Amino acid sequence: MNVISCSINTLKGLYDIAGVEVGQHFYWQIGGFQVHAQVLITSWVVIAILLGSAFIAVRNPQTIPTAGQNFFEYVLEFIRDVSKTQIGEEYGPWVPFIGTMFLFIFVSNWSGALLPWKIIQLPHGELAAPTNDINTTVALALLTSVAYFYAGLSKKGFGYFSKYIQPTPILLPINILEDFTKPLSLSFRLFGNILADELVVVVLVSLVPLVVPIPVMFLGLFTSGIQALIFATLAAAYIGESMEGHH
Repeated sequence: MNVISCSINTLKGLYDIAGVEVGQHFYWQIGGFQVHAQVLITSWVVIAILLGSAFIAVRNPQTIPTAGQNFFEYVLEFIRDVSKTQIGEEYGPWVPFIGTMFLFIFVSNWSGALLPWKIIQLPHGELAAPTNDINTTVALALLTSVAYFYAGLSKKGFGYFSKYIQPTPILLPINILEDFTKPLSLSFRLFGNILADELVVVVLVSLVPLVVPIPVMFLGLFTSGIQALIFATLAAAYIGESMEGHH
């Protein structure tokens, strides 16, 4: 009962995190729901960039690839390699999920550094990268949790839950809590790094507006890419672990 109570409290804490706010925000009232509009706006821009890029990539494929086609094929091979390394030989069906996670986070992170969001005036708050908001990172982390539970159950059925008593039933509470803490660590790691990077750039621009912020912005682009890779790699690793059993 203590384990169940602790797990429920962990889930409630994760739900409460979605209400965390840093600064002012712009909302839409749709029916009886309050929608976080500034995150939706920037997310739609990122999705439009990805869909437009995908359309360009598959519109007219050539037998002898062009430079653009080579680039998109390299990105696909990179995502497939990450998926295969972490998941194993059954990685194929999971490439779209891992690729979507990686590309959405990567473009979202870079949009915060490359797109002039702040020149667009809102009644309240300001636009920023989608991953700069805890609601986005929690949603991505929860999707990852659903994915690895689905992967384990689809392969092993209810025998999947036997992993919680391996290698010994004594570890049952720890194994249960591990699954509830994974989305917490995924969401906080991504949110914290992106928010900290943007805050550092804003502070340096206000203090030394000409020279110092430039190398920090380039460093931010690098760390933003690394954060997308870390999230996608961990998501693939969790899926692979759920399919193979306890490690």
